[in-house]
Amino acid sequence: MAALTEENRKAAFVAIVGKPNVGKSSILNRLIGQKIAIVSKKPQTTRTRIMGVLTDVDTQLVFIDTPGLIKPKNNLGSYMVKSVTSAVNGVDAALLVVEAGKPVSKADEDLISRFRESKLPAILAINKIDLLREKEELLSQIDEYRRRCDFNAIIPVSAIENEGMDILLTELKSLAMPGGHFFPEDTLTDQPERVIAAEIVREKLLRLLDKEVPHGTAAVTESMKERGELLDIEVTVYTERTAHKAIIIGKGGSMLKKIGTAAREDLERFFGCRVNLQLWVKVKEDWRSRPQVLNSLGYNEREIGK
Repeated sequence: MAALTEENRKAAFVAIVGKPNVGKSSILNRLIGQKIAIVSKKPQTTRTRIMGVLTDVDTQLVFIDTPGLIKPKNNLGSYMVKSVTSAVNGVDAALLVVEAGKPVSKADEDLISRFRESKLPAILAINKIDLLREKEELLSQIDEYRRRCDFNAIIPVSAIENEGMDILLTELKSLAMPGGHFFPEDTLTDQPERVIAAEIVREKLLRLLDKEVPHGTAAVTESMKERGELLDIEVTVYTERTAHKAIIIGKGGSMLKKIGTAAREDLERFFGCRVNLQLWVKVKEDWRSRPQVLNSLGYNEREIGK
């Protein structure tokens, strides 16, 4: 096999886009082979652009996992929408993820229009095919999207069951162009370890809490310190209301303990060591609509462009 040079190394930046709760983060984690983006059944799980890097011999794919395209209700929502539109404007290709058996949404139409206007190569992944009862629905859905956009490929997949993912990866690799790699071969993500730790805690909030409570929360890692073979992590959970703080903590601290236990198990898998996780809960009223607070929690519009 010929030695790899900058000339025969290929790469592509790929934005993973789509409406909320269609499985964008699950697809990213499956492609990368490791959990770097949080996943829950609730919409709007991903709030920022999370980058995942996959290097396979001569080809490097840099994935931008974006929040679901929503109609913003507050400054946090506006930030999320800007991160999506900025991602689509600055990549080599797009991976549009939709849910099997669902009609074309307004968000999908808007994204497809952007692909056409910018002549951006795009692949369509129809996710959650394992949930389809009638496979004929899939054929009509493929035809509907094919009429709307000249996709490079349309791939039915199930990220959960790992079905069709190898075909999807092959199609994505075909979009890479010569010119060298952008990151070292062992790079998995641009997210600092502190951010990943906080996001894992927030995932457990989303999974274990009901209704509006988890969407009004943010998690921030205050400290990470190694102590021999033990990693001490302190995370503060911010919520908008005092009543929500009581729900998060639970009777006698039962809910917070449940959240902490679930998060610690994931953290230990990710970091490969024992973790001592300490959680604190604080109130920041109406934080999703306060630009200064959003900035202090890491939602900085300057990072995604105007």
